[in-house]
Amino acid sequence: MGIFEPFRAIGYITTQVPFSVQRLGTETFVTVSVGKAFQIYNCAKLNLVLVGPQLPKKIRALASYRDYTFAAYGCNIAVFKRAHQVATWESHNAKINHLLLFGEHILSLDVKGNMFIWGFKGITDKNSPVDYISLGNKFSPSCIMHPDTYLNKIIVGSQEDVVAVGCSDGKIHVHNIRYDEEVVTFSTRGSVTALSFSTDGQPLLASGGSSGVISIWNLERRRLHSVIGEAHDCSIVSLHFLANEPVLMSSSADNSIKMWIFDTSHGDPRLLRFRSGHSAPPQCISFYSNGRHVLSAGKDRAFRLFSVSQDQQSRELSQGHVLKKAKTLKLKETEIKLKPVIAFDVAEIRERDWCNVVTCHMDTAQAFVWRLQNFVISKNILEPCTQNPTPVKACAISACGNFAVVGTAAGWIERFNLQSGFRRGSYIDMTEGRSCAHNGEVAGVACDSTNTVMISAGLNGDIKVWNFKGQDLKSRWEIGCPVVKIVYHRYNGLLATVADDLVIHLFDVVALRMVRKFEGHTDRITDVCFSEDGKWLLTSSMDGTLRIWDVILARQIDAIHVDVSVTALSLSPNMDVLATTHVDQNGVYLWVNQAMFSAPSKSGSYGSGKEIVSVNLPSSSTGNFLDSNSNEADKPSPQEVLDVPLSTIEHEQIPDLVTLSMLPKSQWQSLINLDIIKARNKPIEPPKKPEKAPFFLPSILSLSGEIVFKPRESAEGDKDSKAGETENIRIKADIPASQFLQFLQQSAEENDFAAFADYIKGLSSSTLDMELRMLQIVEEDDCDTESSIRPEVQFIGLLLDYYILEISRRNNFEFIQAMIRLFLKIHGESVRSQPILQKKAEKLLHIQSAIWQKIDKLFQSTRCMVTFLCTSQF
Repeated sequence: MGIFEPFRAIGYITTQVPFSVQRLGTETFVTVSVGKAFQIYNCAKLNLVLVGPQLPKKIRALASYRDYTFAAYGCNIAVFKRAHQVATWESHNAKINHLLLFGEHILSLDVKGNMFIWGFKGITDKNSPVDYISLGNKFSPSCIMHPDTYLNKIIVGSQEDVVAVGCSDGKIHVHNIRYDEEVVTFSTRGSVTALSFSTDGQPLLASGGSSGVISIWNLERRRLHSVIGEAHDCSIVSLHFLANEPVLMSSSADNSIKMWIFDTSHGDPRLLRFRSGHSAPPQCISFYSNGRHVLSAGKDRAFRLFSVSQDQQSRELSQGHVLKKAKTLKLKETEIKLKPVIAFDVAEIRERDWCNVVTCHMDTAQAFVWRLQNFVISKNILEPCTQNPTPVKACAISACGNFAVVGTAAGWIERFNLQSGFRRGSYIDMTEGRSCAHNGEVAGVACDSTNTVMISAGLNGDIKVWNFKGQDLKSRWEIGCPVVKIVYHRYNGLLATVADDLVIHLFDVVALRMVRKFEGHTDRITDVCFSEDGKWLLTSSMDGTLRIWDVILARQIDAIHVDVSVTALSLSPNMDVLATTHVDQNGVYLWVNQAMFSAPSKSGSYGSGKEIVSVNLPSSSTGNFLDSNSNEADKPSPQEVLDVPLSTIEHEQIPDLVTLSMLPKSQWQSLINLDIIKARNKPIEPPKKPEKAPFFLPSILSLSGEIVFKPRESAEGDKDSKAGETENIRIKADIPASQFLQFLQQSAEENDFAAFADYIKGLSSSTLDMELRMLQIVEEDDCDTESSIRPEVQFIGLLLDYYILEISRRNNFEFIQAMIRLFLKIHGESVRSQPILQKKAEKLLHIQSAIWQKIDKLFQSTRCMVTFLCTSQF
């Protein structure tokens, strides 16, 4: 186990596998593939609702039915109920390319023309196919569909005999199946990759092509209705009109899903909503907003902001009216965008005041500034050395957030004011009579924490330290070989340099001497970064390794190897999450620092030292993924991910501390103040009694499912003669126990209250109060049974057992405290009067006191320290 373990991949929306759409009630859901896992989006807002676990191979086909998802990978079909795999179907001996939901069956079709029919009612892991159909060796299936209203009939298209499908030559044949005749033929440019008919009454047919264009055809007029030019950047994979809605959904290999609505006056579609990620691999990343977001720049000319925990908050930063300019100039949108970003720097201190991001672009002589508060590019453009413009290669923002320093390919370094975009001076080396800072390309620039010095590195191997304000040269030294990248840590004053000799040198900028040298990489070093405290240095290389160096101990403490080399990396300020990008991968991969979530005594066991551990890349779902050579390879623990925050990762309990429930503060505080809330919400006027109410017997529902009728008092206050008897009227009623009690009893029998804890945490305060009050003991004068075996007493005892277990494990601490307070308020008298409950209450008091004394001791130490610092004179 290494320091960083795979957590999840972000930025993946869809792949080249066609999506699956289903409607549940009034909502529509779409299931898409993201490599070896699948994701489910709610079409109402295209928000992510579920992520499936990782499969051994990439998904080739998808189908869905209610809570079930069927994913074909290789020659097998995995069956999931929500995010839990319940079966694996294995009968094909060739790769499966198509799945079709057909009533209560799933049809699977492989590349050799073998079709299996599977029944998914009563699914078991050993299910065998219901039937088998062979289409012959000469039949190469390319698509499968079920015509609506045709009972027990499907159409299978092949490369040799295409029926009712778009062709690779750009022709679309609309065929009448009933009369076996062709209705109309349309022609379009490029091959046709997807088709969909409208179901809301409009005679429309949508076709998608390999060029990313969507064409809308009018079937009544038999002509082209409209064209969505550049709907996607790559080939269209799927098209689907939502049932009885004028909404068209499309997906593409450009890692995006889009929804188009036909609501304009002229009938043309417009973009309703979309979700997208990088369509080409990102090459620069950096954490932002205290580790909650990741800034990413890719080869697709997009500059994106990804949320680590809430995928719906991810977005692309605007580059202005790109689409409008593209239509005016009759160019593609990608041709109008800025060229790919090769380097950028960000500062959070001035986010609300002015622009706080500077980017350098490939073969571009200007640097551009962005304002992340509005997610837009600024009108200010930084143009260094206008007399001899050359591409900008490096940039840095000062610690105060007021200045940006940029370096060019010709060795020119200039400082700009970020608020106005004006020049504020150039750095020129006058010692050798030069008119620039370096004799060659600037490899990197950096600023210290107090705006005292600025450090720059030249591609020819010289490092220079400048007076930040005076812009004069203070000192310089030579590395001895070309420098490709530098990283400066502002708080410890160390400068890390990456050279062509595959060695990382650390220099003390103040002492002007080398203090550390790290060797180990065998191929080009792609990126390097410091941890926030300056104790770690992380490096990545094209040799596939990611290494962690301890700066203080001057040695390697961990190294991992991945099959796809790391191209960029960034460590969050809290050091809990590492983000990486990889060769030919469009997503951003997150790794969790295991030492942050383990007991301090065990943190030293993390890290492989000089040994290199092979690991798999993170999947879109969370889980632990070991090396493919391991015995537990490709066996992730399936779990649902509803935009899961990092704080929900399961981890070991830290000794002498408690774990909170992570519930909203209002939820557990409402339990404490429920009476106040009810009194505040009580209506001013009581409900009026009806004039002639029917006669009824007041009743009380007991826990055992019996209804106890109490005798009714007469108008004079005297009880009825029959009511004078000591017996109460009892009538048996077949009333099932509540879900609350079922969960409680089942958890007690299994000696595992995890399911019960999750259930009650999902209840509202009023519902939980009602469930607890349902356990109140009804006093009966003629009760023949012992009170200790009454069901109410037994369930109250189970609740006390649950409190004892949770307190002893120190889980859900604040929620359990609020629940115990409400419990004692309702059942305190019952606990006092029942000896069996008294013993459990005493045990709970003993455990509660022991746990709280340890916590209070820690609080006392903190209070003393804070008081000392507040009263001390410095």
